[in-house]
Amino acid sequence: MVVAVEYISKEESDDAESAQHGVTGILAVQGAFAEHAAVLDKLGAPWKLLRAAEDFDDSIDRVILPGGESTTQGKLLHSTGLFEPIAAHIAAGKPVFGTCAGMILLARRLENDDNVYFGALDATVRRNAYGRQLGSFAGVGSFGDITDFPLVFIRGPFVSEVGPDATVESEVNGDIVGLRQGNIIATAFHPELTSDTRIHELFLGL
Repeated sequence: MVVAVEYISKEESDDAESAQHGVTGILAVQGAFAEHAAVLDKLGAPWKLLRAAEDFDDSIDRVILPGGESTTQGKLLHSTGLFEPIAAHIAAGKPVFGTCAGMILLARRLENDDNVYFGALDATVRRNAYGRQLGSFAGVGSFGDITDFPLVFIRGPFVSEVGPDATVESEVNGDIVGLRQGNIIATAFHPELTSDTRIHELFLGL
């Protein structure tokens, strides 16, 4: 999926400013946030980028944590003041969708990293499980009842252990790459890099 040039300077959807609620906040300190914004525009769902704590207002009902570099994102979450409002959002049981690095940020345990970020998803996740950039690959799989879904992995993690609070929704070659836990959706792959919007639709329905 190639994102239109307009998303380089676009900070929110056209209808976000007038929306009192129902807005998706997309973490935009680093990573593939523009691609998620493009999918939400395609679905007609209001969104705004989260770059600083003041961006997280009462209109935001759900949050997307995009792919990127999890260590960098973790540091920037704290320096921008965004960690606390997003953590409170997750703790309140509100919808959150983490892709790739977002899955790492959500995990309660990391197999090869001493850091723990939001610690909400009852799983152990292995960072860069498929290697560096050359470990990127694509395939077809499922997420729960969603079948024949294109799976795009870029230095993706996978889940090495799942606790009782989470359910496995997606596997590839015997590796767990998609989880659901209440209003949390987490994927090791990148749905936003495909033209298939079904997982985003599932998220918007939470």
